[in-house]
Amino acid sequence: MYWIGFDIGSSSIKAALINSDDGSVVDIAQYPKKEMPIISINLGWGEQDPELWWKHLCTVTQELISNNNISKNNIKGIGISYQMHGLVTVDKNLQPLRPSIIWCDSRAVEIGEQLFQASGTDKCVEHLLNSPGNFTLSKLKWVKDNEPDTYKKIHKFMLPGDYIALKLSGSAVTTPSGLSEGIMWDFKQNDVASWLLEDAGIDPELIPEIRPSFSEQGIVSKQGAQESGLPEGIPIMYRAGDQPNNALALNVMEPGEIAATGGTSGVVYAISGQKNTQEHTRINSFAHTNHTEDNIRIGKLLCINGTGIQYSWVRNELTNALSYNSMNEQAESVPIGSEGLNILPFGNGAERMLNNSNKGSRITNLNFNVHKAPHIFRAALEGIAFSFVYGMEILKNDGVDIASIKAGNDNLFRAGIFSRTIATLTNSKIDIVETTGAVGAARAAAFAFGDFKSIGDATAMDAVQLTYEPDTPAEKYREAYHEWKQLLEEYIDN
Repeated sequence: MYWIGFDIGSSSIKAALINSDDGSVVDIAQYPKKEMPIISINLGWGEQDPELWWKHLCTVTQELISNNNISKNNIKGIGISYQMHGLVTVDKNLQPLRPSIIWCDSRAVEIGEQLFQASGTDKCVEHLLNSPGNFTLSKLKWVKDNEPDTYKKIHKFMLPGDYIALKLSGSAVTTPSGLSEGIMWDFKQNDVASWLLEDAGIDPELIPEIRPSFSEQGIVSKQGAQESGLPEGIPIMYRAGDQPNNALALNVMEPGEIAATGGTSGVVYAISGQKNTQEHTRINSFAHTNHTEDNIRIGKLLCINGTGIQYSWVRNELTNALSYNSMNEQAESVPIGSEGLNILPFGNGAERMLNNSNKGSRITNLNFNVHKAPHIFRAALEGIAFSFVYGMEILKNDGVDIASIKAGNDNLFRAGIFSRTIATLTNSKIDIVETTGAVGAARAAAFAFGDFKSIGDATAMDAVQLTYEPDTPAEKYREAYHEWKQLLEEYIDN
């Protein structure tokens, strides 16, 4: 018997099949093979058609079942991971009313700040552990203010993973973890932040039914089965945003443990056992997958929008589609610091860790007589790594002690320059573990069902593939970072 996990990204839909006996990975599939488009009709906007996610999920599911020559009736259930902070609105027929406003869309920054001030900054920090920011609730208020005819038709609003579960089951359900990532969860009251919704003019009845992350959240309907190729009647047992789920996939569940990822965006996710923060304007604190009122587990999330998408842009626009491995190899021929070439990787919307600045990327000190393509590749990797280090300094200021870092094997951490730079500047080892978000979602569903006693048991087969230790001496890394940080500070001040 098997469990299937889905990871609903903004680049692609991934699906993983695991064995229900021991959690071992049977196969992983991804669709489409090229990155999905992001619609940006105005500067700072980012939208996707949620029906496209569903279409690709159905394709990848059927491909996974067919490629492994298994009976769909041997699939026991489903786990879902998804891109965080998105907004999907549906009408009474459960049909989308407009494209999803996704995570990288920055149109609601001002609305979030207005809510922060109107609702009381101290109250927001104490109860929400965040300012409303540019998150799901603020995006919904943008729809209310700017598309009132659409808002009037909304039956339920939801996060991307909620929508996929809706398509599978026909039931509108969300989770406390999901509501916390949308900045709608009151940690002090352990309930929906109804006062904030009231301040925003949002009817709480628009929120779907709330169930725990590890619980039955619907069963696959006849229509969901026909379209997806999954068996009718199997349960959806788990749901979480991609970063909490990435931490779960790496068995990062307890205070002091750190998970990191470098996909389209870059993220450092640290588990805390305390409900407090002093960096609420630059990092976010969400309910981790295992958070309860009696077992406080807060995920402190630092997000950098312009990371993997920057490296992808370099590849697609400047290299005639070289492989990432080839780019990484060429970058290794360039010394630390890229001979003075610096790149600030902030060209993908407002950067929360830079106080929602949205000034775009910068390339500085480019010398046509010195710098070649490999310099650009290395400077891009170093710029992303430096932004991670800068972000970790913010986390340390919020009480996070970073002793070691875990990362999956399907992102930027595969690039030696990137990982060595972070390890050296933070004086922390980085363990690269062979797992993915889709695998984590499948195992979490199996755990929720009772096939495993703990997430640790479900992930026990995952071996550390590679460990990056800090380089010695570290002086050249520090010099390069100091120069980059000076440029960043000028960028922030101007």
